[in-house]
Amino acid sequence: MTYETLRLERADGVATITLDRPERKNAINEPMWDELRAVFDEVGRRPTDRVLVITGAGGDFCSGADLSAMGSDGPAAERRHHLAAMRRIGDVALALHRLPQPTVAKVRGVAVGAGLNLALLCDLVVASDGARFSEIFARRGLTIDFGGSWVLPRRVGLHRAKELALFADIIDAAEAERIGLVNRVVPDGELDAFVADWTARLAAGPPIALAQTKQLLDVGAESSLQQALDAEGAAQTVNFATADTAEAVRAFVEKRQPSFHGG
Repeated sequence: MTYETLRLERADGVATITLDRPERKNAINEPMWDELRAVFDEVGRRPTDRVLVITGAGGDFCSGADLSAMGSDGPAAERRHHLAAMRRIGDVALALHRLPQPTVAKVRGVAVGAGLNLALLCDLVVASDGARFSEIFARRGLTIDFGGSWVLPRRVGLHRAKELALFADIIDAAEAERIGLVNRVVPDGELDAFVADWTARLAAGPPIALAQTKQLLDVGAESSLQQALDAEGAAQTVNFATADTAEAVRAFVEKRQPSFHGG
């Protein structure tokens, strides 16, 4: 597929989505919401896409939803019901969260509002030292959305999440790293190489095992210990039947690096 508001590139098992509205700091308009859903579905269907990276064009990650494009203009008969619009946006968040592949947000510049939550819904967040973050919704008279009420307290804890969401302050990369909002902060000139190293390592990993590990961690907070142990047992039973696990054992015995193919 070709996209109007996104760029999708593939290399060595890594699919990279670039939000491509730099003139609006990559604010998400209605076509981009639809294209994000479509590209997440596309990547999720392709076993050759071993890792997904999300980033932004023009030196910024994403300035959130484009409020000028939320359906308030035009004839009333053509406007989208607000609840229907939010459910559509929610479907995009779920599509990203449900991807079996590891996902990495590569953040430069601003990541605010839905743009911040787009990053936080990824499994890993790596930021340049010039990045800035905000749950900016309250400044716009809005409540937190695009999964922020779910993912933010899981990243930073409930009380810190309330501070970020209620005050809607903008924080720098150093503070974001200190409170656990992001995984790593690196100098801007080293960001691409750092993410390339992480994604190469992930792409070389065992896809079935990584997908199951990701799912186990995502649901672990809502599970009892017994439920978690049962789920782990089921996942390991699947792994023991795969060619990848057999290859890992052979590689260990032969003292070499394994070669995983997702079988």
